[in-house]
Amino acid sequence: MSTKLGIVKMVLRGDNIYTHRNFFVPLQTEMPFINNILNYRSLSIVGLEKNTGKTVCLNYILRRLNELKQTVAVTSIGVDGEQTDAVFATAKPEITLYEGTQFITSEKHYLSRRLVSELLHVDTRTTSLGRLVTGRVICPGKILLSGAATTEKLRQQIESFRQQGMPLTIVDGALSRLSLASPTVTDAMILATGGAVSTNIKTLINKTRFVYQLINLEEVDIQLQQLLVPIAKGLWGVDANGIPHDLGIASAFLLGKEGTDLFQYGTTIFAAGAISDRLLKHLTLQKNVADILLIARDFTKLFLSPEVLSDYLRKGGQIKVLQRSKLIAITLNPTSPSGYRLNSVEACAQLSEALQTPVYDVMRSSSLN
Repeated sequence: MSTKLGIVKMVLRGDNIYTHRNFFVPLQTEMPFINNILNYRSLSIVGLEKNTGKTVCLNYILRRLNELKQTVAVTSIGVDGEQTDAVFATAKPEITLYEGTQFITSEKHYLSRRLVSELLHVDTRTTSLGRLVTGRVICPGKILLSGAATTEKLRQQIESFRQQGMPLTIVDGALSRLSLASPTVTDAMILATGGAVSTNIKTLINKTRFVYQLINLEEVDIQLQQLLVPIAKGLWGVDANGIPHDLGIASAFLLGKEGTDLFQYGTTIFAAGAISDRLLKHLTLQKNVADILLIARDFTKLFLSPEVLSDYLRKGGQIKVLQRSKLIAITLNPTSPSGYRLNSVEACAQLSEALQTPVYDVMRSSSLN
């Protein structure tokens, strides 16, 4: 098959696809990142949008780990596993748990479970769906997961499972919350994208590539990391010796305070909290922008638009993170909530080419196994 330069050339070779640059795009029915998951103690599954295939991905992972005789713990941030999508009223896959799996859900959903389980613990604090219940599966079946409402509570749950000897805790994300993918919450992450993000392949690539770019921002050196990690809030200037100094600004959102010199200690700035376009635009306007290094805690603290970040980087500004999230895989759900379906092979190939990393159609892998 011939093609013009810049268009992906695909050659089928057994179960694999190769692009015109010989970039490997796997189409095998068993996704190879499953074994890699076992190297971590906690894993989050997050989506760029709702309906990007997170629950299908979770079910696939749980089934494959069960086949490998691996026992895991499962919880969620928010509610997941419902049969019908509350927003689009479309059918959704339920979550299937296997014997030995420990899980956390609300009282309401624990009582409606379709599996046999042993009750291990009931939290004393009450949520809108009742207290959080921890159980262990005795006979496999289906359940709705409704877990912690905050990342802090989620961290506590993961640590509790760790203390109980569970080798891996998997967190299923609700909606498009990326916060649970923070390296301060889970050790590794899977990013789900697809037709729910956009049915226009160019738009889909651009949106996915932007988040992928943020996830892979370079880390600062270990010495600076150790000094900055304990800082909980505010804007800080870092001097030539790597020592942080409080700039007296409680948040990047309060930037603009008269008389505040952001660069009194140098051109390296650490924002302990969220970073928005406002701060980046301010830095981009500086004459010394090419000397500026902005440090974020991690990619989940960056609430930036692609245009503003691109302008800052184009003018020479740098941005790094204290901790980089470990991205294990990118998965694709080719179907949009409206029913439109992308060509799975072409979408995976073009996304893989743009990101220079494999992209897996979790829907295809699940249906063929």
